Amino acid sequence: MSPIDLFDRALRFRPEGTVESGERRMAADDGGWQLAAFHVESDTDVHADHWEMHPAGDEAVCCLRGALRLYLRPAEPGAPETFVRLTAGTAFLVARHHWHRIELDEPSDIMSIGLRGGTRQEPVQR
Repeated sequence: MSPIDLFDRALRFRPEGTVESGERRMAADDGGWQLAAFHVESDTDVHADHWEMHPAGDEAVCCLRGALRLYLRPAEPGAPETFVRLTAGTAFLVARHHWHRIELDEPSDIMSIGLRGGTRQEPVQR
């Protein structure tokens, strides 16, 4: 028995009710929900220049420490992006199939919980 470093490993919640620790898999379909925590220092650490979308399920994005902006891509081309500011102790639920990205206001600790199967990324077009 030893503690699990959540900034190094992910927790996977299996449909049959088990939980295991393992390598972070940001796009793998391994049959369960994944919880992963990250310490991030810059926009590069959160791939701010890429949109991300999860087709398998919703995602909870949680700010544990620091502050960030979670941007949502508009459904209509040319419409403005919208964003939600997250500070320590807050979360936002990103609906399945919604493109999103993160920019940091300061170094932060964040946690994501979601189904990773089929995750896609696309570069932000500026």
